[in-house]
This record gives sequence, C-alpha cells and structure tokens, in this order.
Amino acid sequence: MNNIENDPLTYAIIGSCMEVHDEIGPGCLEAVYHECLEIEFHLRNIPYISYPKLKICYKNQYLKKYYIPDFSVYDKIIVEMKNPGAELQGIFVL
Repeated sequence: MNNIENDPLTYAIIGSCMEVHDEIGPGCLEAVYHECLEIEFHLRNIPYISYPKLKICYKNQYLKKYYIPDFSVYDKIIVEMKNPGAELQGIFVL
C-alpha cells in the first residue's frame, strides 16, 4: 500500500487544493472553491470528473441511489470538499 505522503497523485491533488486556498483565502462558499479547483486541475493537467455519478452495490445488487462526490481524480481518487465556515459566514452576513 502506498504511503499517502509519498504518493505523487495525492501530492498533486493536495497541492491544487492549497493553491486554491492561497489564492482566494477562507470564507467563500463551497461552490466557489469547487469551481476554482476545477480550474486548478485543468491548469495542472490533472484528469478529473466533477460530480461523477457512482453506482453503489449492496450484496451484489446495485442500489437505485448513487454516490455523487465532488470529484473523481485520476480515475481512482475521490475528493470531497468541505467548508466548515461557509454556513457560519452566511449567518453573520444576514
């Protein structure tokens, strides 16, 4: 099993996330970070799918529901974005 800290694919993804955060900073809505990360992946030639619809199998039967993460990257890594401050920021702005 690969050590995540030494995995070049994971390193590239985290580097992209850090670049987005450094560029626009904290406090934006998750949708803004999502779009910025799409741009960053494109600029770095990182293959990704935004909001892929993934089938879920339970006891050899596919469910009617799908798992839709934020990104599928390199066709094998799932990226879920979380912005814990966005909801609180909305409360303060109102």
